[in-house]
Formats: sequence, C-alpha cells, structure tokens
Amino acid sequence: MPIVRYLTHPQVQIRPDVPVPQWGLSPIGRARTEALANASSLASITQIVASGERKAIETAEIIAGRLGLMIETREAMHENDRSATGFLKPAEFETVADQFFAEPHLSVRGWERAVDAQARIVREAETVLARDRPGDVLFVGHGAVGTLLFCHYAGHPIDRAYDQPAGGGHVFAFAREGRQILHGWRRMEEIGA
Repeated sequence: MPIVRYLTHPQVQIRPDVPVPQWGLSPIGRARTEALANASSLASITQIVASGERKAIETAEIIAGRLGLMIETREAMHENDRSATGFLKPAEFETVADQFFAEPHLSVRGWERAVDAQARIVREAETVLARDRPGDVLFVGHGAVGTLLFCHYAGHPIDRAYDQPAGGGHVFAFAREGRQILHGWRRMEEIGA
C-alpha cells in the first residue's frame, strides 16, 4: 500500500530583513533533516515534491540526496501568503495565525484566506497523486498549508486544533489509495524510529 507523507520543514534561520520564503534551514533544522534522511522507513519513497520556498527545498534536497532521487518543485505548494504583513514578531504572528484558522473565509490583515490556501494545497497534492506512479510519495512543505491538507483528508473543519506542534519538522501520513489518514502529526524523528 503506497504511503503519502507530508513533512514540514524543521527550524529555520529567522532573518527579519529577508523575505520569509527565502529563509533557509538553521543548523538544528539541517541536523534533524540529515538524521531523518538515514531512516530505513523512507526507502520506499520514489517521489519527493517540495514547495518552492528555500527552507522546503533544502529539506527535500537532503533527503533526496540520501535516497538518490531528484526533487520536483511545485511553486503553488508554498505556505499561506502572508506577504501583506511581512515578518511579524512571534507573539503577534501567533495571534494572527489563530485568526487565520478561526476565520477561514476572511482575509486576516491581508493574508491569503485559509479556504483559498486549502484549495490550492489540495489541488497540488491531487495533481501529483493523479499520476499514480509506483512507490511512496513525500511532500515537503509548511505548517499552515500542511494543517489545511490534513484537515481536508481527515474530514475535519479548518481549525488550528489540528496544527502541528510548535517547532516544525513534523509529518503526517495517509494511504494513497482512499486517502485514509494513517497517523496525525508526529515529530520527524519518530518516522525514522
């Protein structure tokens, strides 16, 4: 049974002077990804598909390098568009993120609406899965759109209650056939255990 995993990038170098999509992995995020890349549970992956944001690409490249695979980059798998506010300090960001999930049909402070981000990430995932290639699939992306994708496949309403735990570097999995959730968010280290 082919498995589809959605992995969020782990810790990044936060640089308020650089646009968020251009942030790269921090040394901790890189080390976590390098440890995951050696997991035998990833051996059946035949496709790695990443968001076009630098942190997702860096995460995907580390795993792909270990597995001897090329990555496919899909620009529309990006995180929810938050360019209207740019960088927000952590406390303010959390408040706005809470509103983003709580009011999915509204644009909070100019951010992309959650319903639109969900439709976009589901469309991207389904486009890839429609190819029906053999083997497992690994999507590498972001927390908010990953949560929206999880809500869709789990049949949950959009709600931050289903968000990954803080810190990034989490994964959920579902069966490609039937799209049944196999497990909710787990730390990336747990899928290699």
